[in-house]
Amino acid sequence: MIIVFKSNITRKKEEAVLKEIKRLGYRPHIMRGVARTVVGAIGDELTHKSLEALATQFPDAVESVMPVQKRFKLVSREAHPANSTIAVRGTVIGGRKVQVMAGPCSVENEKQLLATAHAVRAAGATVLRGGAFKPRTSPYEFQGLGEKGLKLLAKARKETGLAVITELLSEDHAELVAEYADIIQIGARNSQNFQLLIAAAKTGKPILLKRGLAMRIEEWLLSGEYVLSNGNPGLMFCERGIRTFETCTRNTLDLSAVPIIKKESHCPVVVDPSQGSGRADLVIAMCKGAVAMGADALLIEVHPNPAEALSDGAQQLSLKGFAELMVELKPFIAAAGRE
Repeated sequence: MIIVFKSNITRKKEEAVLKEIKRLGYRPHIMRGVARTVVGAIGDELTHKSLEALATQFPDAVESVMPVQKRFKLVSREAHPANSTIAVRGTVIGGRKVQVMAGPCSVENEKQLLATAHAVRAAGATVLRGGAFKPRTSPYEFQGLGEKGLKLLAKARKETGLAVITELLSEDHAELVAEYADIIQIGARNSQNFQLLIAAAKTGKPILLKRGLAMRIEEWLLSGEYVLSNGNPGLMFCERGIRTFETCTRNTLDLSAVPIIKKESHCPVVVDPSQGSGRADLVIAMCKGAVAMGADALLIEVHPNPAEALSDGAQQLSLKGFAELMVELKPFIAAAGRE
């Protein structure tokens, strides 16, 4: 059930309503908007008393009580009609401005990372991406620098002012990654690792949830529900391509997912064209398409010398290529009514 508070509700009345929701056996999740505050009450209506009486029980506090028809409750538009925004070190994701997160697939060394960080910052990126822990298909491939990589990301943030996003692979590393990261990424292979999602959510850091390799959109939304239902409002969905029969590209970037998620959910949507296509020569075109579809941010892999990258060199833009991308994107962003 969704409880919509009146705009002039006092903190005392709000606490009284929340207390009653808990007494009736539900878990309240508060979502505060600019004009309204709503509460998602999670519980089984078949075994608990109905909450519909709250509107008459608290007429000066509760505007309406509505059932949520979707299986995903808190991520749905029914729960939160307005778009959610996430603020990270002065960068707002989900607002009018299309944000760009850029950096190497893997943090390889200090020189590589700092050169990339300064270059993407100069070109207009606002978030630095980089993998310290890498999920590789083969156990013999480069697995990342671990904590050393996290420390290098923190150094790059200090020098450039860019927020940092990096991937979390293990529940055991949740607090360690949260210590260094501004945004925690949950990768495609872990998108239905529910205990990992819970551990990530409980760090309190914003979560970027990538779509699984063969994940239906409803499954993706339900995975996102694990983040919000564990008290973390900072959820972003990231379309990064799905596995199909096509072999010309690494994955098939499903740009139709962007307007679908926008229709179903209030959470910001990010597109990763690098993983989505696996080809650097397609990244610029895919970015333009993503902006046209309504993406709130782009996640792009960039390397000083892609030919020498320790992972996924074929899909990483050079520093020059990234600067060209940022110039070419401007008219598409303006045409989409964004900044």
